Amino acid sequence: MAKNWYPIINQAACINCETCVNFCPRKVYEAGIQYPEVVQPDACVEFCRGCAKICPTGAITFFGDQAS
Repeated sequence: MAKNWYPIINQAACINCETCVNFCPRKVYEAGIQYPEVVQPDACVEFCRGCAKICPTGAITFFGDQAS
């Protein structure tokens, strides 16, 4: 699993539809009050991007995508 690559939710863009929460089989996300929270970043499969692809507002990016 990824230690240096995990999802980040853009809170301003998130509509709290919980699509990412329901999509992720590894339970990286947990439903929150205003938006989902990344509760298990180490469980994310490196370079999966499945949640970002189905996010209707494009609110998910990934730590580690930026070049050092």
